Amino acid sequence: MIPRRTAGAGLATALTLAAGLLAAPAAMAAPAPPETASVPSIRPASVSDPSLSPTPYQGWNTYYGLGGDFTASEVLDVADFLVSSGLAAAGYDIVWLDGGWQDAVPRGEDGILRGDTERFPDGMGAVADAIHAKGLRAGIYTDAGPYLPGSCGLGSHGHYQTDADTFASWGYDAVKVDFLCGITAGLDPKTVFTEFADALRNNSSGRPIIFNLCNPVTSPDWGNYPEEQQSTYSWTYAPEIAESWRTYTDAGFVGLMKYRDVLRNFDANARHPEAAGPGHWNDPDYLGPELGMNDEEFRTQMSLWSIAAAPLVIASDPRTLSAASMATLLDPDVLAINQDVLGLQGTRVGEAGTTEAWAKPLADGSVAVALLNRGDAPAEVATTAGDLGLEGSRFSVRDAWTDETTETAGEVRAAVAAHGTVLVRVAPAEGKPSAPRVIASAPLVTAIDGTDITPSGSVLTTAGSALEIATTIRNDGLTPVLRPTTSITVPDGWTVQPVGAGPAVVQPGAAATVRHEVMVDESADAVGHEVTATVEFESSAGTRTVGSAPLVVTVAPVPPSGEGVALSHHRWVSATSGWMNPTIDESVGGGNPIKLAGTVYPTGIGVASPSDIRYYLGGACRVLDGFVGIDDVVDNVGPEGGTATFSVIADGVTVWESGTVVRGAAIPFQVDVSGARELVLHVGDAGDGGYNDRADWAAPTIDC
Repeated sequence: MIPRRTAGAGLATALTLAAGLLAAPAAMAAPAPPETASVPSIRPASVSDPSLSPTPYQGWNTYYGLGGDFTASEVLDVADFLVSSGLAAAGYDIVWLDGGWQDAVPRGEDGILRGDTERFPDGMGAVADAIHAKGLRAGIYTDAGPYLPGSCGLGSHGHYQTDADTFASWGYDAVKVDFLCGITAGLDPKTVFTEFADALRNNSSGRPIIFNLCNPVTSPDWGNYPEEQQSTYSWTYAPEIAESWRTYTDAGFVGLMKYRDVLRNFDANARHPEAAGPGHWNDPDYLGPELGMNDEEFRTQMSLWSIAAAPLVIASDPRTLSAASMATLLDPDVLAINQDVLGLQGTRVGEAGTTEAWAKPLADGSVAVALLNRGDAPAEVATTAGDLGLEGSRFSVRDAWTDETTETAGEVRAAVAAHGTVLVRVAPAEGKPSAPRVIASAPLVTAIDGTDITPSGSVLTTAGSALEIATTIRNDGLTPVLRPTTSITVPDGWTVQPVGAGPAVVQPGAAATVRHEVMVDESADAVGHEVTATVEFESSAGTRTVGSAPLVVTVAPVPPSGEGVALSHHRWVSATSGWMNPTIDESVGGGNPIKLAGTVYPTGIGVASPSDIRYYLGGACRVLDGFVGIDDVVDNVGPEGGTATFSVIADGVTVWESGTVVRGAAIPFQVDVSGARELVLHVGDAGDGGYNDRADWAAPTIDC
């Protein structure tokens, strides 16, 4: 039986469970992982025997980075890179072939699955052997449904024992079992996945095989399905039969993984932490460095996956990754949190919101804490040692990313970048005091060209403008901060001047604000520019320096000019789409013209809900008009979904709303935007999810 722990019980119950496990360390000793290059002589008692994955398994999968047309030579080249780069030594040791390895006719006349003979000329067993020869493990893919061309690449239904025996005889150590044809055939996932698990457990070679149960079917993303057929139901049965199970639909598409969808999958994965533990893990999908996230966003994914005790499987082609991405994947302190032998999945501490704290008790009695900022501007995120279940009067805080250790009286706080996460390890402090924990906030813009604004950690301005900024220094330690000096780093060509004198001392538990004026270069490019603060101070631990998260100053493009300007041809400030990326003069996804109710429009913007397209008008425009609707291409997808709402927002005020728009309509709009500085074109999902919501702003025209 697995320990049951409700989400509402949260961290307190997790700490109770942790205390019980820590009282008997011998019970936590994990068996050594099985040899991968030969068949063990002892069959595990269960397919979910903890010895197969005592901590979350790690590896690389072909799907997102290589698509479905990969070759044996590509796979083995990546395997070589895992070894040479140090990824394998850090635990990423499963080379996992996803869908696409199979022949065009995937099953021979003898009933045995077969690989593509051109791309895998020596056979699938030879691939596994070559992977093993590099000291790695091999994974492979199938579907729990019957093979239905057009719905899946191959299927094992009706052949479970044969396929389990085949994978074992080929030497594979892990199998991912999808449900694309399973849902098409109307099968019950619990029934068929249990049957597949039995086949793997009883494979004729007696080979231990990790079972990744991958039911991605999720409403409303896939349409309307009964609860028991969805990924969000797998937790009710999967822990007894599988080493891991997907908890939501895919976090992206081939070559694309977006921050928004990573957070969505993390939240779904967090619903049932009680299901996870040594040997069986909730699986929120793969790690996606450089598939659509910036470095900060990928560090957030790595932090959250580590707090969640999730399997760490690289989705990208690791051979192409930057030094920053590799450093994120290889960070030993972060990996130690993910691989902690206690095996508890972290839970949220406090309320849900734009900023959140997530905590995971660890085997040594410390608590790992992820301070998450979901927002588009930097923010302070905080919890307390008391809320983490820790007792005492002083606490050490070790930053997993920077390796810096500081000391706090109880506040566990950080200034966190937009879309960022600070990952720390908190424990009662002992011995000589460490440096006090000092936080330098991201600079906030308080005025533009002498006009006060609501303080903001991100701002849209123009080249040549004057910005007044404020930086807050907080001392959460137990000793004073002496002679703090704040310096501001700006792009080349920008200038900085202090405004007033800074503080001479910041006492424990106190804060002080320092002000500067920043002049934006007259020739600054119309992009986002980073402004950061650095505070140097004296403390009981000597001279210390702390840096802030960045303030992002976006220099606006030149506003539109002229009568009847095609807005889709004007440069936007930012643009989002719920699915894929916004497209100009095509429906979202590309390749199809914008078409509403049978009429093709030569200009426009294609998006999927939810979406925001942001423009800078600079007060120079008067009237915006055009049409909105659901693109006719949705009829090629299916009858479900395809509803959205449209609204035009000028300087934060909604000036036009469409109401719910369904397919087969082109809704005209004409809006007065006189004097507006910023314009946002917003698309919502009409309250029924974003499935098939391919929405168009058709022929948007503006007079300026």
